[in-house]
Amino acid sequence: MNKMLLAIDMEIGQVAVIGAGTMGAGIAQVCAQAGWTTHLYDAFPQGLEKGVSTIDAFWDKGIARGKTTPEQKMQWAANLSTFSDLEEAVKNADMVIEAVPEIPSLKQQVFADLGRLTRTGCILGTNTSSISIADIAESSGRAEDVIGMHFFNPVPIMSLLELVRHDACSQRTITIAEAAGKAMGKTTILVKDVPGFATSRLGVVLGNEAIRMLADGVASARDIDTAMELGYRHPMGPLALSDLVGLDVRRDILLNLAKSFNDDSYLPHPLLNKLVAEGRLGKKSGKGIYDWTSGKAEESDL
Repeated sequence: MNKMLLAIDMEIGQVAVIGAGTMGAGIAQVCAQAGWTTHLYDAFPQGLEKGVSTIDAFWDKGIARGKTTPEQKMQWAANLSTFSDLEEAVKNADMVIEAVPEIPSLKQQVFADLGRLTRTGCILGTNTSSISIADIAESSGRAEDVIGMHFFNPVPIMSLLELVRHDACSQRTITIAEAAGKAMGKTTILVKDVPGFATSRLGVVLGNEAIRMLADGVASARDIDTAMELGYRHPMGPLALSDLVGLDVRRDILLNLAKSFNDDSYLPHPLLNKLVAEGRLGKKSGKGIYDWTSGKAEESDL
């Protein structure tokens, strides 16, 4: 177990990740790779199984490409354990990172439990992309220990970690979160707790406008994405990225922004609503704006 000693006399040796979905599994993976004892919790056994399978497949792909050694995989895997009991998962944690679905009431309930089950001084991070950190923090009863830790998908590859501070967040919490991000190989930015923060607010608006252009017949999905990739040097076009993040996630963020700012310009385009209603959620469901059944983005009839 690797203990990271911080300048403020705080060691991180054990981390718990709450939720074994796409984001939670990725966060658990980078925590294990950082050398920390990592507890991955999910209320559903099939969720844990799928999360571990995703991590294992990622490591195996790294071995096949010569980027990871079998010895590294063994070491990282030894750092990772799964739990279906929340209290057992978090009771000795130095840091907990929540990655459950973007449902405010669910996150608030999780943080009410974490405030009760974790020791004083344990850092409590939430991986929300748009929900008020202050509201989540208040539920914990230990608001000073709570900070937004917004990771990006795929977590093991994306280098950015958006840290979100609310008014009651302590400097100690910010310092530890910044150091933890560095240990995970991330570059951190620090933003205020405003709806959509910095990245989600910009990203979803760009994605929503790209969907509007697609619906209006301005260009094909591929050409819209290529325009942003080659014209503005985006590593991935806004439509493919929307599929990767999840069209339901993008829709929910837009609805939250529209409500928070009382501004209908943030409302999701009807095509986005239509795709979500049809169960075309993006890569995770096999189809979204693109058809992902082959493993890569292919043009699809909408």
